[in-house]
Amino acid sequence: MTGAFPGGIAVPEDDAPDPVTRRRHLLRPAGVRFAHSVLVLWGAITLTFVALHLTRGSVVDAIIGNNTQVTPETRAEIVREYGLGRPVWRQYLDYLGRLLHGDLGTSYQLQTTVADAIRSQLPSTLALMSAATVLAVVLTLLIALLTAGRSPWIRGPIAFLEVVGVAVPQFWLGILLLTVFSFGLHWFSVVGGGLSGLVLPAVTLAVPLVGVLSQVLREGLERALDETFSLTARSRGAGATALLFRHALRHALAPVVTLLGLLVGAMTGGAVIVEQVYSRPGIGQLLLTAVTGKDIPVVLGIVLVTAAFYVVVNLLVDVVYPLIDPRLRAS
Repeated sequence: MTGAFPGGIAVPEDDAPDPVTRRRHLLRPAGVRFAHSVLVLWGAITLTFVALHLTRGSVVDAIIGNNTQVTPETRAEIVREYGLGRPVWRQYLDYLGRLLHGDLGTSYQLQTTVADAIRSQLPSTLALMSAATVLAVVLTLLIALLTAGRSPWIRGPIAFLEVVGVAVPQFWLGILLLTVFSFGLHWFSVVGGGLSGLVLPAVTLAVPLVGVLSQVLREGLERALDETFSLTARSRGAGATALLFRHALRHALAPVVTLLGLLVGAMTGGAVIVEQVYSRPGIGQLLLTAVTGKDIPVVLGIVLVTAAFYVVVNLLVDVVYPLIDPRLRAS
């Protein structure tokens, strides 16, 4: 007896994979992905721990601050309380041990748990990054769909603006938007929450993404429109709009989704700059304060959260791939 794979190729049913083999084929990639994720988190924590201990400055001095009347007994008590007198390798292993139990430690400066400190600032940063991502995706689709295959006098100015959006530093773009739309036109508030205070930061964070993604998507659309399947669809009477949306867009989205996952995963660095420019609360402000004050547990906690966010985004990209390309579902 014979069976058939998708695509009509007949094969003996005895050669078809049994349920146990299919389960192994499903679990093996999941196990590899999980191992990679653990390595990414461990590597981020380890490199940050080493870098923080190689920087100049004393943690005890950072904790004391400007207090010049601290006695040697007080300094010794600080060293004992935070375990700063132990060898660095012992501090590292102790931190990993606490981390495996879900303990991110206690902030030296804030005198609160790192989990509470991050939890209080994370929603603001997530709102900013989510708004910037949605804005970047919408603008990328609009720009690429409206300019793909168009004449040079339409594509030229748009391509120039895309390059400018990527090249301009985000802090300079943020200052420019503040100067024009807040101080000049008074359309948006300079600081504060709500939608008005979110628009300009989201635009500042989204512009570099749009500059990169729109170029990649437009080139993918133009290549797809020249493929054989596009010529076949035209010969069957498909209109330009149907061809663009139903055929070319799906084929052009795969590299864009990959690039979007990488850019969104690394967006935290841009969020730090944007939050500083617009004086927004969030992870960026917390990280800058922690680095300046050598607050090692807070820095490590933020790095761990950022790395975990990067891992989750790339896992979501893997989930989206089969929705874009049906061939991946069959495999």
